[in-house]
Amino acid sequence: MWRTRGLAWIGLLTGRLFALPCGSVSVSAKLPSMEALPAVIDVTDASFETEVLDASHERPIVVDFWAPWCGPCRTLGPLLEQLARESEGAFRLAKVDIDQNPAIAQSLAIQSIPFVLAFRDGQVVSEFVGAQPEAVVRQFLERILPDEADGLAQEGSVLAGEGRGAEAEACFRRALDLRARHPRASLGLAHLLAASSREQEAETLLQTIVADGEIGVEVERLAAQLRMRASGGDEDALRRGLEETPEVLATRLALGRLLAAGASHEEALEVFLEIVRRDRDYEDAAARKAMLDIFTLLGRDDPLVDAYQRRLSQILFA
Repeated sequence: MWRTRGLAWIGLLTGRLFALPCGSVSVSAKLPSMEALPAVIDVTDASFETEVLDASHERPIVVDFWAPWCGPCRTLGPLLEQLARESEGAFRLAKVDIDQNPAIAQSLAIQSIPFVLAFRDGQVVSEFVGAQPEAVVRQFLERILPDEADGLAQEGSVLAGEGRGAEAEACFRRALDLRARHPRASLGLAHLLAASSREQEAETLLQTIVADGEIGVEVERLAAQLRMRASGGDEDALRRGLEETPEVLATRLALGRLLAAGASHEEALEVFLEIVRRDRDYEDAAARKAMLDIFTLLGRDDPLVDAYQRRLSQILFA
């Protein structure tokens, strides 16, 4: 989520002007107040995941690894703090004293300080080492801070959440015009396309998205959902056919797909598991692949996933 007021500061930072959001309601009115949060925070080993990794899904987090005995740190630190306060929420500065919090530094293999990492969407997107001049630091921030395409993608997400699909689609498409393959804009647009029965266009768009973390997981989930939707047929007729000729795997597979499309996930998993038990390679392992799609859709924390992954493994590796 990228705040439009922060984009105004980025315009001052970079000399670029950004277009107004495409909806009639400002994105900033829909997001938590960034100014209410401190621009600079101290982060510990215990709070790093929440304050940096999780928080970077809301806005960029710049992490300054420092120590009290480090001379260059005393030069760079105040500059980063000044820019963070000036940014009005465009990014947040998290400071990590490596003497007090050695676990983070060790896990990231930090060997020299000051060391600065920038996080977005839970991932490191840029870094630098040493007390760099202000101009270099500003260029670093320009590369990692949200741009106009990010603002449009966020506006589209807000509008989609309000049920204003046409305006949201316009925002996502404008974002993609500015930056082709923008992950958030592509995913948001794919969701709208899928919701409006434009599944083929949604599937094509999903194939262009290259993303890790939360976005990558959501891409896989939507792709799995679309594959399930492709199923059709008469459930009663399929059930009768299965009772009459249980050995016909085509009928069993069609029923499983129909159940999955209707979100009857447990029954669908049971049907697919029986196909794997009878012939794991049937139709290019279609039943196993369908089970994996359901696992993706439900998420690893769902108890059904754990139970059926174990049962599937017992059959495959028996």
